[in-house]
Amino acid sequence: MKKVKDTPAGFLAFTLHAHLPYVVNHGTWPHGIEWLHEAAAETYLPLLRMLRNLERDGVPANFNISLSPVLLEQLAHPYFIAEFPKYLTRKIVAAREDEAYFIQSGDAHLTETARFWSRYFATTIEDFNALQGDIIAGFRHYNDAGMIEILTSAATHGYLPLLGTDESVRAQVRSAVASHARHLGRQPQGIWVPECGYRPAGFWEYPAIDSPEAEARPGFERVGVEQVLSESGLDYFFVDTHLVEESRRIPSPYGPPGSHVPRDPNTEQTAQRPQRTLYQPYYVNGPYDERFAVTVFPRDPSTGLQVWSGDTGYPGDFNYLDFHKKRFPGGHRYWQVTGPHVDIGDKQVYWPQHAAERVKEHASHFVSLVYDTLYPSFNDLVPPVLAAPFDAELFGHWWFEGPSWLETVCRILHEHETGIATITCSRYLERYPRAAFIAMPEGSWGAEGRHHVWMNADTSWTYAHIYRAEIYTREVCTAGKWRESELGTRIVKQLCRELLLIESSDWQFLITTGAARDYGEMRFLTHNDQFLELKAMWEALEHDGSLNEHLMKRLAEIEQRDNIFPGIDPEFWAAGAAESRRTSASDAEPYEAVPAASSETASPRDQ
Repeated sequence: MKKVKDTPAGFLAFTLHAHLPYVVNHGTWPHGIEWLHEAAAETYLPLLRMLRNLERDGVPANFNISLSPVLLEQLAHPYFIAEFPKYLTRKIVAAREDEAYFIQSGDAHLTETARFWSRYFATTIEDFNALQGDIIAGFRHYNDAGMIEILTSAATHGYLPLLGTDESVRAQVRSAVASHARHLGRQPQGIWVPECGYRPAGFWEYPAIDSPEAEARPGFERVGVEQVLSESGLDYFFVDTHLVEESRRIPSPYGPPGSHVPRDPNTEQTAQRPQRTLYQPYYVNGPYDERFAVTVFPRDPSTGLQVWSGDTGYPGDFNYLDFHKKRFPGGHRYWQVTGPHVDIGDKQVYWPQHAAERVKEHASHFVSLVYDTLYPSFNDLVPPVLAAPFDAELFGHWWFEGPSWLETVCRILHEHETGIATITCSRYLERYPRAAFIAMPEGSWGAEGRHHVWMNADTSWTYAHIYRAEIYTREVCTAGKWRESELGTRIVKQLCRELLLIESSDWQFLITTGAARDYGEMRFLTHNDQFLELKAMWEALEHDGSLNEHLMKRLAEIEQRDNIFPGIDPEFWAAGAAESRRTSASDAEPYEAVPAASSETASPRDQ
């Protein structure tokens, strides 16, 4: 395999975030496990197919992919593994029925497109069977081979800036790290913080919501996201453009011991240049042990809009497969985008060969865009890096040609002397220094750059339940009585699982966007109701020392329905439980639980 050049002029760091809310055992169609089937068939397996092609041809991929813990749990779930081939078979049967209809109608082009879909899903079955049903193993192979770096995310994609206790923030991250290690055999180095949501340390008050007890809760000094990540052994994350642009830069180019930052005035001058602002990583400033400071990569705005936008970006091109128009009952798509505002009845038929040509053109355009963006810093002492983070499901599911486009970008950068190389974030950090420490405001990559998508007039009621559940869980886990019996442990572990599921940011997103509002509301209330049932069981056990037959049966039903994170640890939610990152690189575990305390170790800037 051709190696990344030793001295490239600049780097491109792709990051794809693969995530779906927990849908196993919670509906089928139109909302439910069908979402997981679609994403597996149209995004996850095509990405693995793309990586297989690149590996076969000796082309490096060198991009990051975040597999959220709740997605890993679902891809490994026996129900998904059993049902997915049935879904694919239904798609093949539907394509053949379409083919027969089009033959009878005398439409040769649509007949061939129906055959295209039949071949596509037949290949998908072959790929799934070749993996013996283990999609995670496919990604693990390329991670172990060094072609990609797999990152984690929060356990159930909880929106960290709005969670109501430090323990809940820590538990989302610690549960994620544990799940990642169990499925992938190693600790993650980076994390996709859900929705690129960030909050610094400082005094925090509960948001104004329609809940009497919320108004009575006092504010408190909360930990920053960077501290929680550092404690859990994570090295870097991503934020949206504006958080770095609005940050307060701490005037020092020097980092923690062991970071190999050259103490060179030229490095400082490079870091301070305006064109470098978004094309270099930074340490995140905060009141935590900065010997283990966490790094942040800012999102590049120009390439982001070009790849993401359905109106002005590549996915909105005339020739690409239209996502919305489908032929029922099979649900196959036979029409192209035609135009961003074209009525669905006026869509023209899809020509795969035309779309393939546009993929090549758009891949070349993207490389040129990256080149033009990084060119002003090509001669700098430290090569610039352009971070391009996207939802993975854009590639294949929403934008059918996306995986082919990504593969073509990798091939262009490998085969042509562009001066740009792809690189994973960890490899960049191993080679080059961070620019400085920065203190960032809170925010996200959502609409308006703040928290509006998840906290608004339509969703604030959910937080009244979330905060109540978080505080109760902390009380129960802190008291520790759950350890005294096997039954108590079962109840409290499931209580913690339901809390994680209540905290999923997906429910507020579905409500706010209207994409599946009824389903989002129903799912939130389902997990909240089950949480309250478990609460009642715990209190009955405390009072009576046992549960009646009805409650025992109900406990088993809830455990069966939401049986994720088998190794879940209620200790994560105990008050005062923090983590202290080990100082020895030889330690097998990246963290250990210790009582909360301020670090007495001086930061590198104090030494």
